[in-house]
Amino acid sequence: MDAKLFDSELKVMDVLWREGDSTAKHISNVLKEEVGWNVNTTYTLIKRCIKKGAIERSEPKFMCHARIPKEEVQRAQTDELINKVYDGSADKLFAALLGRKKLSQEQIEHLKNIVGELE
Repeated sequence: MDAKLFDSELKVMDVLWREGDSTAKHISNVLKEEVGWNVNTTYTLIKRCIKKGAIERSEPKFMCHARIPKEEVQRAQTDELINKVYDGSADKLFAALLGRKKLSQEQIEHLKNIVGELE
């Protein structure tokens, strides 16, 4: 999948990532409840995701299957953010994230462990 997924398409994908393979009707019901979308909006977004290769459709009942894992999309979105906003510098992004709020000691230890694993 080469095409970028937009925020609205990611909402459709998120239902599949949380709940596994689902019918288009089920996805539509979930997004009506969570976001207030009507059936036509959701079906249009599902079809866009199919066209982009993010969702595979099968019968019966318009069953939808996520063809890409959430982690792959997170990685691509993070890379795009780093390149677009932080001049390709992951350490600038990291510093910006750390500077935004006070971290607990537990969170600090967790981050130290992550960095330690990279060394």
